[in-house]
Amino acid sequence: MSTAASGPKFSGDRINKLILGELPNDFLRVGPRSQSDSDQQLAIALDRQLNSSTACSVVGCLNITIEQARLVKNYGITRMDPYVRLRVGHHSYETKTDPNGGKNPRWNKVVQCLLPAGVNSISVEIYDERSFTMDELIAWAQIPIPAAIFSGQTHEEWFPLNGKQGEGAEGAINLVLSYSAGPPLSYGLSAAPPVVMVPRTGSTILGCRSYTPVPIYQTPLPPPQIQNISADDLKMVEEMFPNMDKDVIKSVFQANNGSREAVINSLLQMS
Repeated sequence: MSTAASGPKFSGDRINKLILGELPNDFLRVGPRSQSDSDQQLAIALDRQLNSSTACSVVGCLNITIEQARLVKNYGITRMDPYVRLRVGHHSYETKTDPNGGKNPRWNKVVQCLLPAGVNSISVEIYDERSFTMDELIAWAQIPIPAAIFSGQTHEEWFPLNGKQGEGAEGAINLVLSYSAGPPLSYGLSAAPPVVMVPRTGSTILGCRSYTPVPIYQTPLPPPQIQNISADDLKMVEEMFPNMDKDVIKSVFQANNGSREAVINSLLQMS
């Protein structure tokens, strides 16, 4: 006696319609749990298909340190709890929330991500995390990737933010960017995983469907060849920068192929 296979099935025509921008009428309809599960699985399948089609066109690793922001206004009754959502190509990354960060939040979040060919800018959005309502988007920017990083330089800059106050008038965010050829040195270990936003089953906030990030698990890349780091050099740099996180120092060492002078220059710019 045969039994039906478990799990939703998706036709190639349904996925092709999504790629061409032709969303089916029932894609985000609030309905039974089976429909929501189907939409979630379809979104994950689409993201995997997009990833597989662009995997061969990755040019290298983009290292982004999201340091801090200076905002011109605190929206809300109490101090804001800001966090950053960063988008590179089709992938999104988030920092942790800075509780009561207000107008001067700090994150010190290091993101290592694959840089697809043809991507020349990154999208930055700052949200205020809310407890009983939807998180509010308070500032955003489309930031061009500096050409200088492709020649081995580390670039630090305060980038202006757009928002309710006007274009470039919502404040600024401090980013440190660098580039290295090949996949991220920590890819598959400590690198921030890409996420795709899909409906959360059976959850509504103020009459609107809420969304939750779902990790997309990719086929691990082969482990990269990491140059040996001198323990003496690492200890000396850690003593020079006692307030810098040791994991950050080690990742900068790896990104600069173990060059002590290059690491010191990069950390001085970050400090």
